[in-house]
Amino acid sequence: MPMRILIIDEQAVFRTGLRELIVAKIPGVEVLVASSLAQAISCELPTNTFDLVLVGAGRSNSGAFDSLTAAREVLPTARLAIISAADTRADIIASLAARSHGFISKRQSDTEITEAIRDILAGRIYVPSFFAQDDGKASRDDKVAAPPASIEVDLSQLTKRQREVLQLLVQGMSNKEIARVLKIAEATTKIHMAALIRAFGVRNRTEAAFKAASLVKLSKPGSAEPAKRARQKEPSDQALD
Repeated sequence: MPMRILIIDEQAVFRTGLRELIVAKIPGVEVLVASSLAQAISCELPTNTFDLVLVGAGRSNSGAFDSLTAAREVLPTARLAIISAADTRADIIASLAARSHGFISKRQSDTEITEAIRDILAGRIYVPSFFAQDDGKASRDDKVAAPPASIEVDLSQLTKRQREVLQLLVQGMSNKEIARVLKIAEATTKIHMAALIRAFGVRNRTEAAFKAASLVKLSKPGSAEPAKRARQKEPSDQALD
């Protein structure tokens, strides 16, 4: 059965063009388009069978966040991503904080957009390379301070349980969902999450998720591939398993 993608965007030219791009570059996918989630439902599209929903936005992402929330209720099994013309660091952080599975900039190239879609369909959380590199340089339009420079982490130095938590975090799961999958207490999940936040040198789980997304290849829990060597290690974290 082919993977199915729904594109929601107010601009007919953009959603039609994006559909043609996806069909041309990603063989075997079926792509449907709508101007809004309400239109998709009113047209009786089989909304429960979509693998990915791309929510379009213009200069403001506020409406896209509303659509994201509504889509999550109607499409509980679909992966959700925002594709937007507003792509400051603040926009990307807000998108991931809203539990999207990725953020794509409309200013990216056709190749970058199709690779982003492939990543999201494969189960990864996607952010543009200019953000994933995390060089600490925010655009002049950003309204929030850039996160501090992250510590480079050797994933092989994490405990097996920390790598399992990291894998599920990159998939967009909450602490409660991670605890349920790993069959551990939510409080234990929070301890591992705190250790990962310190190990990555970031401020919260959202920043840890998109930092990890650039380092981890999703496979089976606990099989995260080693990445760059750590400049700093947290011995106390390594004891948590």
